[in-house]
Amino acid sequence: MPTDPNPIFWFDFGSPNSWFAHQLVPGLEARTGARLRYVPVLLGGIFKATGNQPPFIAYADIPAKAAYMAHEMQRFQRRHGLQRFTMNPHFPLNTLSLMRTACAAEAEGLLAPYVDSLFHYMWEEPRKLDDPAILAATLAEAGFPAERLLALSQEPAIKEKLLANTQGAVEKGVFGIPSFLVGDQLFFGKDSLHDVEAELNSVEAQGIGR
Repeated sequence: MPTDPNPIFWFDFGSPNSWFAHQLVPGLEARTGARLRYVPVLLGGIFKATGNQPPFIAYADIPAKAAYMAHEMQRFQRRHGLQRFTMNPHFPLNTLSLMRTACAAEAEGLLAPYVDSLFHYMWEEPRKLDDPAILAATLAEAGFPAERLLALSQEPAIKEKLLANTQGAVEKGVFGIPSFLVGDQLFFGKDSLHDVEAELNSVEAQGIGR
């Protein structure tokens, strides 16, 4: 498969680890001069296509591992000063509408502010964003053309875009979120950002992501 010339960040708002990664991307970009291309995908679709499961299901019968993962998240927060994180009390949420609307926002040139706002209302000031009324009100409150974006999110081309993004990620080897691609190198998880940065620095002479 051809190498993508731009570093990619595959994300889904339903993944708390995507929020953590999003908080660290600006520093990574400042240090490397790279610009990551945010690609909205449907995590549920990735799980279905790869046979993977979310941790709260996969480790439901392994309480020690679930407890360890919770402590690991807290350590990550402390290490990087990410104390704004608040576990969404409605987790897990169905993110299909959110991710389709992300594709709509991208088509309107609004993806970056949309990503910032939706991550905020998912993991900093948590709301039940899979409720259509709450999502519409949140978008309007954040200053987006809510009616237009939500209508656009139902267009066949936008639905197909999210599907294509998700399938394309799976074809690149993605099995979970967050995932990253630098050249032909795949990285998974928030803890891989150090390796993402090292890979970006190693290809600096090639100008990847510049």
